[in-house]
Amino acid sequence: MYRILVVDDEPDLVEVVCGALRYEGWEARGATDGTAAVAAAAEWRPHAVVLDVMLPDLDGLEVLRRIHDGAPEVRVLFLTARDAVEDRIAGISAGGDDYVTKPFSLAEVVVRLRGLLRRAFPAPDGAAPPPGALVLGDLVLDPAAREVARAGQPVELSPTEFALLHHLMQHPRRVLSKAQLLEAVWSYDFGGQAHVVELYISYLRKKLDAGRTPMIHTVRGAGYLIKAAG
Repeated sequence: MYRILVVDDEPDLVEVVCGALRYEGWEARGATDGTAAVAAAAEWRPHAVVLDVMLPDLDGLEVLRRIHDGAPEVRVLFLTARDAVEDRIAGISAGGDDYVTKPFSLAEVVVRLRGLLRRAFPAPDGAAPPPGALVLGDLVLDPAAREVARAGQPVELSPTEFALLHHLMQHPRRVLSKAQLLEAVWSYDFGGQAHVVELYISYLRKKLDAGRTPMIHTVRGAGYLIKAAG
């Protein structure tokens, strides 16, 4: 069970975020200032910290530094009202892993944390895929977290690449025409846009199949299909 420390100077916000994390089945604790956050991290050893940059005593970047001095593996999701590019750069440069700007949705915080945690603390071989995931051979697509992994290795996809792969995996071993893919992914009526499908299929192949047995296949004159390797 993941342990998440939530740090913000607004107690109500801390409690709301902690409640959402507990709903996911994780353990969650809160702190409303930097000193308490550093002490809680040292005592409780969380897997991740949701950390406000603007705190009443210590700056959030200093809190991150002190936590990482004792536990560099802890993932940090910054939570702040600042949205300037330089603030985002400062947070990531200091060792933060991701950044959510207030106002935010609880669902976004949960999804971003889930991604950070799975990349940092991967499940052991043979572990069950997450609920609702699509599995095809060694390829796993998690729609809720918007994550893809092949042979246990994360695969970073753009939103359009993800949507295309998602549709293919919903119809394994079935030939899908370019017109069908255009309608499903781009919502275009077929009319000379085939090159868009071809381009994104090539992107997916480079990311999924490079150095591995191919999973995406071209059926000449008909379209594309995806099937388990081997």
